[in-house]
Amino acid sequence: MPAAKQVTRPAAWVPSLYFAEGLPFVAVMTVSVILYKRLDISNADIAFYTSWLYLPWIIKPFWSPVVALLKTRRFWIIAMQLLVGAGFATVALTIPGENFFRYSLAAFWIVAFSSATHDIAADGFYILGLSEHDQAWFVGIRTTFYRLAMITGQGLLVMVAGFLESRTNDVNLSWSVVFYLLAGLFVILFAYHRHILPKPQSDTTRQIHSLSAFAKGIVETFVTFFRKKYIARILAFLLLYRFAEAQLAKLAAPFLLDERPTGGLGLSTSIVGLTYGTVGLLLLTIGGILGGFLAARHGLKHWIWWMVTAINLPNAVYVLFAYTQPESLLLINLGVGIEQFGYGLGFTAYTVFMLYVSRGSHSTAHFAICTGFMALGMMIPGMFSGWLQELLGYQHFFVWILLATVPSFAVVALLPLDAEFGRKQNR
Repeated sequence: MPAAKQVTRPAAWVPSLYFAEGLPFVAVMTVSVILYKRLDISNADIAFYTSWLYLPWIIKPFWSPVVALLKTRRFWIIAMQLLVGAGFATVALTIPGENFFRYSLAAFWIVAFSSATHDIAADGFYILGLSEHDQAWFVGIRTTFYRLAMITGQGLLVMVAGFLESRTNDVNLSWSVVFYLLAGLFVILFAYHRHILPKPQSDTTRQIHSLSAFAKGIVETFVTFFRKKYIARILAFLLLYRFAEAQLAKLAAPFLLDERPTGGLGLSTSIVGLTYGTVGLLLLTIGGILGGFLAARHGLKHWIWWMVTAINLPNAVYVLFAYTQPESLLLINLGVGIEQFGYGLGFTAYTVFMLYVSRGSHSTAHFAICTGFMALGMMIPGMFSGWLQELLGYQHFFVWILLATVPSFAVVALLPLDAEFGRKQNR
């Protein structure tokens, strides 16, 4: 493909673009859980309602052709960043008021939908706005700044909220300020990218010559995916590999924040931000890098059992925490770090398998379908996890999490990881 005409150097916009891609996701999926816990929402309601926020990422495969056809990717990026900023401002406005839970959830859904749309446009713009050489050159930079967004959301923003809580003794005001800061940041990102993003010649609005042909193309994409050999096993893996982790992810932060008499560890908001945003994320990144190296060197078949063990076995850390309720911050950080390292290593298997499944024609669309099933596999278990925790208590709930790892091992045992898997899938 011909190199895109560059107006600005990629270094001026690739880092900020992927920082803007990662921050709304972590705010919706992680920061919202901590916010609602600090505002005394029950674990059952937190898990159930925030799990619904996965929905925009589930429907991405259906929405992505519309983004590709209507307007340019550049337009969608700029528009969605402004809409994300407006969504964060709305969250900030609703926190001090009555019925804040209902209205803030609606605002978070706007942020989630805008973020999912932004993901589609940004990934497409990355291909159109860079030459093939630069696409490879900047892949590490885009990943780094996406991770930096995770640190900012899970770590810095939560720590700022905790600092404000301790200074003002007003939880509502503290979190309102945090989301106003997020809104302001996205207004700045909107203005910056409106000015700095290049205008590649290939980033044009496509003409829809036939609505029926367009619809036929979408149908064909889905039909070819569901006609893949071993499709039942593929779907089982996509939906169940993260079955235990999907439940743990919704209750880990509430467990750390809950008071000791109720079974939690009684950590402050700032300490939770420090634990997950720095130590946890660092080891998550190391685990992911190591997983990628191992998969590239020996192949997924060689490492799959080690990886499924890595993503599941460290969940035992929370059983230990629930029964002993340690006070040592060093021990807590070590335990969370081990769990996050295991997740980073184990999630590699999921990503590599999605790439295997997506090989052949319609590879981009099929990968998007896989990510949609991934989000569905996170949403459904997460919805009932809070109710289950309140029913069982933290100790028995984390024991259940260990039992819930069995489906992960079962679907791995059924994977058709023969040497010609990719070719067989796409005949």
